[in-house]
Amino acid sequence: MNSILESLLYKAIVAAVAAGKEILEVYETNFNVEYKEDATPLTLADQRASLKIIELLSDTGIPVLSEEGEHFTYEKRKTLEYIWIVDPLDGTKEFVKRNGEFTVNIALVHNGHPIAGVIYSPVFKDIYFAAEGLGSFKIDHHDFMGLMDNLNSLSLSRLILLAKKLPSVSYPEVYTVVASRSHMSTETFSYIDELKIKHNNVNIVNTGSSIKMCWVAEGLANEYPRFGPTMEWDTAAGQTILENAGCELIDFENKKPMQYNRPELRNKWFVAKRIE
Repeated sequence: MNSILESLLYKAIVAAVAAGKEILEVYETNFNVEYKEDATPLTLADQRASLKIIELLSDTGIPVLSEEGEHFTYEKRKTLEYIWIVDPLDGTKEFVKRNGEFTVNIALVHNGHPIAGVIYSPVFKDIYFAAEGLGSFKIDHHDFMGLMDNLNSLSLSRLILLAKKLPSVSYPEVYTVVASRSHMSTETFSYIDELKIKHNNVNIVNTGSSIKMCWVAEGLANEYPRFGPTMEWDTAAGQTILENAGCELIDFENKKPMQYNRPELRNKWFVAKRIE
């Protein structure tokens, strides 16, 4: 594996955990909820996590496109070979509900393709990370909680020794679809009905945020269809973890892997599943 990419992935891990601490400080208070123009919620936790990630990634010299940061124009972005794409708090609706199903997502994109990614769950303390040439990994909370306060003195190789390589479990006997807890659509239900015909029996599991993509990579679910609005920062880190675990995230329209740093940051419909 490229040593520079290894260093960048580790910086992203450190930044994700630091952002998680910022989020939890707000989570434990009676926080206020504002709403953006698209009616999606925004809290102080989103903003503090974004600022922390941008601060900790600043010495990489790679621009950061964060959901809560500056959305610089495509004219400024189109010539970038590398870009960080960040959702500092993916699943703000779940944050507001206080069910713990939210994550920090950080992805490194090279010429439109995500090559390194981190997804961290601040409440459940599970962390997923991946990079090209390395694979996809998960450290669950039992092992990770003891490392969090000493991350700066550790190394990526040390984390990998403690991690499980993905997929880490066999797929369920019953074909399992993981779906959004807060963003289901009529089209998604119709697609799942088709899967029921194809597989005779389908088990549906609901959860929030990018945890859904992690479950497919991990082997806990066979497929995650999303026929509703998402943005680049919702999927870039998850796609990295999927692809390096033998899975794919496919644009439902062109049947190709999702590309990033596009003129239009809104994603089209997609399906995440194991490559057959």
